Amino acid sequence: MLELRHLSKTYEGQPLLDDVSFTVAEGETVCLLGASGSGKSTLLRMIAGLESPERGTISFDGLDLAQTPSHLRDFGLVFQDYALFPHLTVFDNAAFGLKMRNQSKDEIQARVSEVLNLVNLTGFAHRRVTELSGGEQQRVAVARALAIRPRLLMFDEPLSSLDRALKDEVLDELRHILHETRIPAVYVTHDQEEAFTIADRILLLHEGRILREGTPAEVWSHPGSAWVARFLNVGNVVEGRVKSRMSKVGRWQVETSLGQVSVACGHAHADGERVALLLKPSDAGPLTVTAKVEDVVFQREQFKVELAGGLFIHLKDAPQVGESISVTFDVECLSHE
Repeated sequence: MLELRHLSKTYEGQPLLDDVSFTVAEGETVCLLGASGSGKSTLLRMIAGLESPERGTISFDGLDLAQTPSHLRDFGLVFQDYALFPHLTVFDNAAFGLKMRNQSKDEIQARVSEVLNLVNLTGFAHRRVTELSGGEQQRVAVARALAIRPRLLMFDEPLSSLDRALKDEVLDELRHILHETRIPAVYVTHDQEEAFTIADRILLLHEGRILREGTPAEVWSHPGSAWVARFLNVGNVVEGRVKSRMSKVGRWQVETSLGQVSVACGHAHADGERVALLLKPSDAGPLTVTAKVEDVVFQREQFKVELAGGLFIHLKDAPQVGESISVTFDVECLSHE
């Protein structure tokens, strides 16, 4: 198991990582999801041994890796730009790590054949990588990482240079490979669809801190913070002020631009405190809004409907622009992070 404990690092006097801790279990794929500058690639470089934290520890199966150089960690790393050797064949690229470990020709031949089959490149061994498509080159990079039988796989924005259709194809193949091999993996991306497709567990990073972690379903259903909700675009985030506590069990009356709403919340609030609320369409929620449709955009099997007042919903059938519709929302209180 990979274990990171209380990692911190600064850059030019500003915190780059702030007390980050998480684990990756055997066979688990953990995705670090966040915008550029959130610290996710720095975390990956630390795990690989290419950078060192100022504070905190990184261990694998209980062994502190601080004194273990990168090439002795037996971790496989797949880069955004593939980092292949353009003058070598597919076979020689995939075999590179095995040759560095002085394995025999027979062992190398058998292992390279095995991993090329795993990434659907059987028959490509003698082709130069410059003759391959972007998706095929990325498969070679994955084969090279797998060839050494790594204890951990790391992916740094591996599909960002591929078009949507090819990205979906390669992503499905990666998911299959990770499930079949049971190799633990850390996958870095800013792409939400990638993260929700491939991850067993997602860590949302913002300004060097983990704001939310959980399974894709957990993170989507309950983002927890205003930043996460906005980043994932899971619903409407509106501001409000607490008017009063309605009961001892944590129900609050909140004033918003849409009117007063009753919110069940486990947070401690003071009267007049500013709060962020997440509104998600529901059959029976505490808030009903009637508004005109301002725009309708088709997005992958559904319509994003933008309403007057800045609200949006997703519907299977498109209403007419200018039509007034009523929507009932569930309301969830968020932290302001």
